[in-house]
Amino acid sequence: MTQLRKKMLEELQRRNYSQLTIESYLHAIEDFARYFGKSPDQLNQEHIRQYHLHLVNDRKLAVNTIVARISALRFFFVKTLGRPYQREDLPSPRRPKRLPTVLSQDEVARLLDSAGNLFHYAILMTLYSTGLRRAELARLRVIDIDSERMVIHVHQGKGNRDRDVPLTPKLLETLRTYWRWKKPQTWLFPREGMADAEQPISTKSVYFAVQQAAKRAGLQKPVSPHTLRHYAGLRTIPGGQVFGLIGGGLTNIFPA
Repeated sequence: MTQLRKKMLEELQRRNYSQLTIESYLHAIEDFARYFGKSPDQLNQEHIRQYHLHLVNDRKLAVNTIVARISALRFFFVKTLGRPYQREDLPSPRRPKRLPTVLSQDEVARLLDSAGNLFHYAILMTLYSTGLRRAELARLRVIDIDSERMVIHVHQGKGNRDRDVPLTPKLLETLRTYWRWKKPQTWLFPREGMADAEQPISTKSVYFAVQQAAKRAGLQKPVSPHTLRHYAGLRTIPGGQVFGLIGGGLTNIFPA
């Protein structure tokens, strides 16, 4: 690790940025330096302008991605290097205003019923029932499911904030059925294919689970984990009983 990278990492940690943001910012500066073939502290405002145009015109990145890259550059030059901040040097592109993708009750039912297996079904049900972000879902532990208080403990969510979200009876039933099958020990959704299950599922795998279900369901609308956040708090789960989920006689497998 170079001294410059180490200094930026320390400045991010001092401000208690999340691990995902730290990784994203460091990657953005690496990409910026790689584009010009120079150390980033040797680059100036003109390089920033050229790089910005490169992201827009050549790589055609999404607006939100460009905004994140600009934020990383702003942090690097202002907080890490201590250069004066000038808004015109690091403008954030205007975000287009779009209506969110909204699924009908039938489409939600088809999406849930099209999960490839019980592992993916539990993931989709958790996203649908709680409105968790995919990074938050990926880091859920078994002990975070509090069946006595009927809440799920979310640790270091967006903004590094802890919070509780409601646990619906239907989701608890689903997670109990899933637990009896998968037997996760630490992470509620361990990384697939790992015998020791010491790593949580990746956020890409969460996205893949939703995309595959949407494809099987024949949905024409763009569907992502974020789409399911619009349904948080709904208590009625559309569709039939999937994967043989049955009520009655379930033991409390999740500690309070």
